[in-house]
Amino acid sequence: MMNYKYLLFATLILTSCRGVQYLARQAAPGATYAETIDTKSKPITFQTKKIYHTPFGVSATNQFDGARLCDFIAINDSTYRIVSTPENEPINPSPWYAFKIWSDIPREVTLVFDYGDFAHRYFPKTSSDGHHWMAIDSAQIDSIDGKTTARFFLTKDTTWIVAQELYTEAELRSWMNALQAAHPQTVDYGIAGKTKLGRDLYYMDLGEKKAKHKDLIILLSRQHPPEVTGQFALKAFIDGLFDSPALAEAFFKRHNVLVFPMMNPDGVALGHWRHNVGGIDLNRDWAVYNQPETRVITDFINHYTYKNRNRVVLGLDFHSTWSDVYYTNLSDSASVIPNFTKQWIDSIKSGLEGYQPRVAPSALRQPVSKNWFYVHFKAVGITYEIGDDTPRDFIDKKGRWTAKKMMEILME
Repeated sequence: MMNYKYLLFATLILTSCRGVQYLARQAAPGATYAETIDTKSKPITFQTKKIYHTPFGVSATNQFDGARLCDFIAINDSTYRIVSTPENEPINPSPWYAFKIWSDIPREVTLVFDYGDFAHRYFPKTSSDGHHWMAIDSAQIDSIDGKTTARFFLTKDTTWIVAQELYTEAELRSWMNALQAAHPQTVDYGIAGKTKLGRDLYYMDLGEKKAKHKDLIILLSRQHPPEVTGQFALKAFIDGLFDSPALAEAFFKRHNVLVFPMMNPDGVALGHWRHNVGGIDLNRDWAVYNQPETRVITDFINHYTYKNRNRVVLGLDFHSTWSDVYYTNLSDSASVIPNFTKQWIDSIKSGLEGYQPRVAPSALRQPVSKNWFYVHFKAVGITYEIGDDTPRDFIDKKGRWTAKKMMEILME
């Protein structure tokens, strides 16, 4: 394990000599993980943004943030192929699609979803305005010989068809503005840095304005663009921090919460399946920080904690997968808050009737965020995974409840 005191000393020297150079850049590449992963940038394929017209009067487009439609092919006047290919390979099987479609006359069409060698994953949702979403009826969708088809009724009005509800930078800013307006003394947000394409990497600082000597909780989300349910869980968790005014007031006297709510906005905007514009899974880049997104955020965290003399106690990284699960480390007995994980998981069950949390511990082998929290700060690190199809009202209920129980345990 690296010497943290040495890193602080190195930071002071570098700051005085050539401007701010934060702690994360001083980490020895791969030195603290058993498994090394190459996170140098790799080529990606950009989809062509366009309107696709067919001879039969049915058209589709990917000209909006979050879209992915790599080709749109008329098979006949009632059947159309939706092609979505990944930004590069190898890649996690999370085939994302999002497009707008319309017809010059009312008609029912069959859409054939084509992901090459990958299988269909996300149940289609539709919208007439890009903001209010509804899952299609299960009777509309079929899967035969590994190919998925779905039937839709089209008119001249636009129908949005997506893998998951769209939640882009615009929705994020709207939510942050509303949260800040509701809690102006406790919620602040700003820009930590820029992505590879120059998009803003936002941070949120929750707590009293004076953060010095506070215990710090760090929350991350959206390293992987399709993982919208993880984003919803993060939102609910943060909303839950304010559900009990008395508890919130007491909690924020002793704690601050630092949030990076959308770590991969380039990938989100471009409709990527998994990676950033560097063609890398950001949640494998927590050792050498080859990608600007992980470099900016680790720099920001380390500068913040050094400046404010914080003790990082907990890091939660919100993701999506097939079903709800908490990925934990094998033990947190040597962490700065020993046995928090078991206390927290056990307490979650008490307020969610019929819910049995699934926990999957793993060793500190890979350079992923949950391991980084422990390696760098001796903090508890947990990956908070939400299922693709977990009911949205339950995501909200669980997110708020898990926040409340975290606060209560940390206040003991």
